[in-house]
Amino acid sequence: MLYFIVNEKSRSGRGAAVWQEVQEELRRKNIAYKAWVTEYAGHAFSLAREICEQDDADICLVAVGGDGTANEVINGITDFARVRFGVIPTGSGNDLARGLGLNGSPTENLNRIIACMEMGAEACSTLDLGQVSWKGGDAPRLFAISSGLGLDAIVCKKALKSRLKDFLNKLHLGKLTYLILTVQSLFSMRTTSAAVRYEKRDTQNLKKIIYIAAMNFKAEGGGVPMAPAADATDGMLSVCSAAGIPKWRTFFCLPFLVAAKHLWIRGFVVRDCAECEIHLAEPMVLHADGEYCGDVTEVRFRCLPKKLRVLLV
Repeated sequence: MLYFIVNEKSRSGRGAAVWQEVQEELRRKNIAYKAWVTEYAGHAFSLAREICEQDDADICLVAVGGDGTANEVINGITDFARVRFGVIPTGSGNDLARGLGLNGSPTENLNRIIACMEMGAEACSTLDLGQVSWKGGDAPRLFAISSGLGLDAIVCKKALKSRLKDFLNKLHLGKLTYLILTVQSLFSMRTTSAAVRYEKRDTQNLKKIIYIAAMNFKAEGGGVPMAPAADATDGMLSVCSAAGIPKWRTFFCLPFLVAAKHLWIRGFVVRDCAECEIHLAEPMVLHADGEYCGDVTEVRFRCLPKKLRVLLV
């Protein structure tokens, strides 16, 4: 049985059209399924928890939506041993789908999911997940793509309610939202200093932080390769940072960042680790897979190896 959690409002309403196409293919193939449509923020999380209560030894759970919807679904999974996860992307950034190599049409992506489901659990790919916890947070949050502080988190927070994003989505230019908001936010944000402790032993002191991001996949923000060598199957997170760089110089570095040529520039650092702790002098915005978590001063990132079984062939 396939279970779908659908965000019809993703990408300014495009999710509804994608879901219609998916349903037509399911009916054509005579595939049994159940589906729920999200009605409010956080609904996908609640629906995933309810689905995990089903008396089913093999739950094939598919998120139809953007990265935020997928993140809610993953955080709602209560028994990863019984769940196989799939995604049919409909969002603006679609960084999870990009990381998974999903570049086909909704019908093609659905057929890949069906093929993997029919091959059995042993055919699934297994991916790491990240976990972020912070001082004052109720509970840790899982992330599949990335979690970060500073510029990327500010951009994600703004994009969640951006009219510009809705406008550009209608022109099929939604990815430009992140670039425009990045430039706008860079010059208005406040930087701070931090102590970053890797593996509970090695501490790095950073000043004038632009961002610190824990990457599971290579790219976030609509395809920006923050950590070009990140691997979601190696049991490590790639913690990347930009610090000690004047904002005006950072602006001129953005093309190198987009082209994955930024690591040779002084101030940009990527370090692989299983976990790290960050203590900030002043609060910074924190996100997980583009979802706003809060303004925080203490954060812990941790990799959960081989946590998620993915319907992918």
